[in-house]
Amino acid sequence: MRRFRYRCTVCRTTSPVTLGAADLAAETEAHRHTIHGGHIPDDEMTGEIDRLGRWYTALTPLTALHARIADELSDLHDTKTIGHYWWATAGATLLIGAGAALALLLVGSAL
Repeated sequence: MRRFRYRCTVCRTTSPVTLGAADLAAETEAHRHTIHGGHIPDDEMTGEIDRLGRWYTALTPLTALHARIADELSDLHDTKTIGHYWWATAGATLLIGAGAALALLLVGSAL
């Protein structure tokens, strides 16, 4: 499940979490029309967030991969909560480590 959030840096406000791109667009337009008279604020941010509320674009690639896997594993158990379950975090770490080990093994055997 994808989670999105809108951030207005002029008002210094952040929208509640929305679960779809259409809901995010409605939230963004409502804020622009209500507060800014339809104008687009400078440096506003919209984007996808993980279950911990971090912007995916602000994460390093490895951390973003880990967060994406842990999000999906946590969503298997419960889609309405926030945060990662400990087993989802461990599972994501294990999957990334196993993938890295497999890649290293394949490169080592090819040489």
